[in-house]
Amino acid sequence: MLTSLAVFALVGVGLVAFGSRLGRAAFVVAALPLAATAAWAGAQLPHVADGGTEAAHLDWVGALNLSLDLRLDALSVTMTLIVCVIGVAVCVYAAGYFEPDAPDLGRLAGLLVLFAGSMLGLVQADHLIVLYTCWELTSVTSFLLIGNRHAESRARAAALHALLVTGAGGLAMLGGFVVLGQAAGTYRLSEILANPPPHSTALTGALVLILLGAFTKSAQYPFHGWLPGAMAAPTPVSAYLHSATMVKAGVYLVARFAPAFATVGVWRPLVLTTGCVTFAVGGLRALRQHDLKLLLAFGTVSQLGLMVMCFGAGTEAATMAGFGLLVAHALYKATLFMVVGAVDEQTKTRDIRLLPVFDRRWRLIEWVSLAALVSMVGIPLTAGFVGKELAYEAFLHASFGWSDLVLGVAVVGSALTAAYGYRFHHGAFTGPRRERPDPTREARPDCPPAPTLVMALPAAVLAFAGIELGILPGVGDKITGTVLLAYGHGHGHVHLQAWHGLNQPLLLSVLALGGGAALIVADRRVQPVLARGGAVPSGGQVYLWSLRVLGVVSTRVTAFVQNGSLPIYAGVVLATAAIAPAVALVLGGGWAGLPPLADGAEVPVVIVLATAALGAAAVRTRFSAAVFLGVCGYAMAGLFVVSGAPDLALTQVAVETLSTVVFVLVLRRLPQRFERQSTIRRRVVRAAIAATVAVTVFVLALVAAGHRITPPVSQEMVARSVPDGHGRNVVNVILVDFRGFDTLGEITVLAVAAIGVVALARVGRRADVEPGTSGGTGSPSTGDPRPPAGGAPRVPRRLPFVEVSARVVFPIVLMASLWLLFAGHNRPGGGFVGGLLAGSAITVRYLAGGIDEVRDQSRFRPWTVLGVGLLVAALTALAPLAFGKSVLQVASGSVTVPVVGDVAVSSALLFDAGVYLAVIGMVLMVFEAFGEEPRAPRRPAPSTEPGPTSEAVS
Repeated sequence: MLTSLAVFALVGVGLVAFGSRLGRAAFVVAALPLAATAAWAGAQLPHVADGGTEAAHLDWVGALNLSLDLRLDALSVTMTLIVCVIGVAVCVYAAGYFEPDAPDLGRLAGLLVLFAGSMLGLVQADHLIVLYTCWELTSVTSFLLIGNRHAESRARAAALHALLVTGAGGLAMLGGFVVLGQAAGTYRLSEILANPPPHSTALTGALVLILLGAFTKSAQYPFHGWLPGAMAAPTPVSAYLHSATMVKAGVYLVARFAPAFATVGVWRPLVLTTGCVTFAVGGLRALRQHDLKLLLAFGTVSQLGLMVMCFGAGTEAATMAGFGLLVAHALYKATLFMVVGAVDEQTKTRDIRLLPVFDRRWRLIEWVSLAALVSMVGIPLTAGFVGKELAYEAFLHASFGWSDLVLGVAVVGSALTAAYGYRFHHGAFTGPRRERPDPTREARPDCPPAPTLVMALPAAVLAFAGIELGILPGVGDKITGTVLLAYGHGHGHVHLQAWHGLNQPLLLSVLALGGGAALIVADRRVQPVLARGGAVPSGGQVYLWSLRVLGVVSTRVTAFVQNGSLPIYAGVVLATAAIAPAVALVLGGGWAGLPPLADGAEVPVVIVLATAALGAAAVRTRFSAAVFLGVCGYAMAGLFVVSGAPDLALTQVAVETLSTVVFVLVLRRLPQRFERQSTIRRRVVRAAIAATVAVTVFVLALVAAGHRITPPVSQEMVARSVPDGHGRNVVNVILVDFRGFDTLGEITVLAVAAIGVVALARVGRRADVEPGTSGGTGSPSTGDPRPPAGGAPRVPRRLPFVEVSARVVFPIVLMASLWLLFAGHNRPGGGFVGGLLAGSAITVRYLAGGIDEVRDQSRFRPWTVLGVGLLVAALTALAPLAFGKSVLQVASGSVTVPVVGDVAVSSALLFDAGVYLAVIGMVLMVFEAFGEEPRAPRRPAPSTEPGPTSEAVS
């Protein structure tokens, strides 16, 4: 199963990336993994039908109990066959539907494969988080499929509508999954269903959230509006997503959870009410449509409501009915969408009022359509009839309350289904012939050519399968019985029949068909009544109104809270972050008093730190504030030294040096002095917020240190540093081994931030240059020696003493950084602090000769150094996987070096080297962004137009 999902991912991504040259052949490639998976599922069917299961497990993060768990049982193998068989038929149909020169066919085929893989992961998932992940993947891929014609605003709007509704439902469902998993003590779906948690308020809330996700995905009222709008997608997409697969995800979720939770108080009222409303109202809306595709869309909404009713009831007979309807609906609705696609493609319209008379060349399509419609309506000897008769039987003898009302809705909804089924066939085929009869039945000159066999054959096969399952429903006895076993019903022995004799369900079927016939006869009187339903807002209108209201509210709220004042933003955030914990601290108590001083050595350092902090807040010039902040940083390094943390002290000194230099580089482009525009009252408020934050942080730090709940993890890290990390410097071992994922993520963030800073700085420099002039100073990065606009380039003065000192200091500092890199695993140092020290060496070169000196000394581009560092660190982290080890597992050994002797070698050194290069690359990119001399302000060029004369001015 895991291999199958991986194949779907590879084929889908490959088609999206490289399938543009294949044209319609891309759909043939897309059909291959679907056909292979269908064959595999068919081979598993006998084993699963006997009650067996197939499972796959892959550990991801064992400490967090995160794993990839898949499970194949009777329900999931049925859904797998539906997804794959319908998918193969749709791919064959699409190969005939699209023109050979249609654009983006490879992308469309690849997205279909990715969607199918996501759907397979959803129906086979045995872990709530895996199920949610695949659930969201289906939302994302369906968004791309619906909006495939991205040049059309209607397609883009429909795709966004579907994504917002199903995405919001998915987030609600995730909340329900988390609550359910915590209540059950496990996230394994099979374990939760086998041993559900006891009834509680938390469980009720979780089930409501989960059902909300199911209702949005399966287009239940009032969340149905996205499904008719999604008809903007190409017809093959509609035939696949909106009839057989995506909309069945919500039905599948209800079917999967009903065995364990159907008797929970809120389940049946919520599910049956929603299903009944959807079944009836969807049928009424379908009966009003003139667009064949919209008629089928609202018909799909209606049938989904019936399936939710059956599966959600949770009884044995209702489950059998839901299972039969699930299979029958996939067959007949995919067929009907293909028929509509053929009509639309050949006639360029789907409006039943504009369709031409189809001649005998269209007889195959007409008979295929009729075969699917009789199954949808529920004519005997069809799969749809078997499912609906089981539904009547289920609600006729149900033991739960108000089952008679549910049965009545089922009969009324089936009558509406019969009526709009006739409307479909009459509007597409028989109606035009009656209005414009053709006695000769020969080929008409105004009739479009019939669709090709490639388009007709998939629909014919699916329609024939629906008839065959209606004539021989017993072929599904074993698999249906196994599904019932999952519900705790029966003994797995089920016998489905096409004829049960004259009984109440048959009479109800006749009543439903008769009601449909009455609606057809009275159509002219019914349509004006249905037209009044237009006064009731549709789902699409409610969605648009919601967006407008949200836009107005968000605009007003933003205008109030986002007033453009950075001090106000910072004050609100800091005050909230300080006051809320302070209130909890005061109410809860826990002040343990001031800790004792170690030996008094901290006192002078703290005095320097506090004085520098106050100075930074009080001075009026930016440069002085940067110097005071630097003093604060060096004072913190002094505290680390006093506390016996040389690694932290080294890092702090290096970081402070570089950050001070960066401050100065940036400050050159800002005014020299701070602007003092605030009033005394505002200054008092800011001082109060600052004092509150300072006191709260200070007290919380002391309380946290004095009220430890568990033993410190540092003790275990110190104990495991040598045996597990093969290093005596526990700080470095933590960075490259124990918390190596954090380090890898941090240097990745550094890389992204550095690239963004350089890009923004270049855009800013480009904006300061006159059109047609160079943006550089004659440096290699710009390649243009012309001076910038506004005057000649400012060439930094080169002082002999500084230049000579830099040439002496640079190699010494660089060698020291390398020593820290190589020695850091066992002594103070490491790749990070070594890279920072190397950055200090680069700073020395910059102070001596400016940005040109730095560029001359570097043989590689800054982003190359940064990328190589990140790549080395990532490959070192992943390399143990090739040897069956875990990610970031450290390997160690020794190498004999002449004269030196045995030298310990560790793979952590390579990871550290990647960090070292990444930090150097980041420093180089900072100088690339801010290292050039600031240009003089751009002056407007003198105008060549004659100015106004004094007489004109006067």
